Amino acid sequence: MKVCCPAFPIEGGCVCGAIRYRLNAAPLSLYACHCKRCQSYSGGAYSMSMPALRKDFEILQGVATEYNEPADSGRTLAVFFCAKCGTRVWHAPAHSPDQINIKPGTLDDTSWIAPVAHLWTSRMQPGTRLEDDAVCIEGQPASREPLYEAWAKATR
Repeated sequence: MKVCCPAFPIEGGCVCGAIRYRLNAAPLSLYACHCKRCQSYSGGAYSMSMPALRKDFEILQGVATEYNEPADSGRTLAVFFCAKCGTRVWHAPAHSPDQINIKPGTLDDTSWIAPVAHLWTSRMQPGTRLEDDAVCIEGQPASREPLYEAWAKATR
């Protein structure tokens, strides 16, 4: 799979526009999670996440509400969403305080987003199709390195 990243910075925000953000540098990866919680949050077969360095992310407008979610991994995940429209905008993983996981569907331009990896494929919905060359992990990955490596390969 080949992914063409846009020129950075790029911007995004929640559905109602109360929260706006800017990502000033390329993300570390883009992956889909098929765990039951992500299915519930998205109302679909999976949810996508785009890990980025916290230092490259800035809020332009609004204040997000935080909800601390117990994840399937056993960790607690800080979920940030718009209190007005309910859009999940990003997560703050406790295991990587220097990173955030932006929900890529909140980007203004989503034409380039494509997951290079799929997590929790053991809980994948029937009929879901994955890219032949995607990294597939049945549960929680022991390391995020395979996700970062797959992204680097896809964006070369």
